[in-house]
Amino acid sequence: MEEKGSGAKFSYTYSAPTERERREIEDIRSRYRPEGEPESAFAKIKRLDAFVKKVPSAVAISIGIVGTLAFGGGMAMLLEWDMLAGGIAVSVVGALFIAAAYPLYKLIFGRLKKKYAPEILKLSEELLHEKN
Repeated sequence: MEEKGSGAKFSYTYSAPTERERREIEDIRSRYRPEGEPESAFAKIKRLDAFVKKVPSAVAISIGIVGTLAFGGGMAMLLEWDMLAGGIAVSVVGALFIAAAYPLYKLIFGRLKKKYAPEILKLSEELLHEKN
């Protein structure tokens, strides 16, 4: 046991979660929310925005990868296996897939944007008026 005059000090440090940590905690918490509990307007607008952006990207990337693999397979047929007609055909099909990736992205993005724009705008209006 120490004596009162020994100079020992007690220190306690508390740190609240930072804003970034708080957002991450809330994100994790929202994944475990019960099924019947309603989603907040902010969470819903974030989810819809991510959906509108990610779906066209995933489709375009997939089409681009398939096209690149087909193009490479056609080049291998041409250069390694001396299959002129088959190699050209497979390479042309691959090139068409590669060329179609970006227009397909724009098409899907435009349709999803048009479909979800009214709901996203409505939610954003609600959120902006709540904060003012």
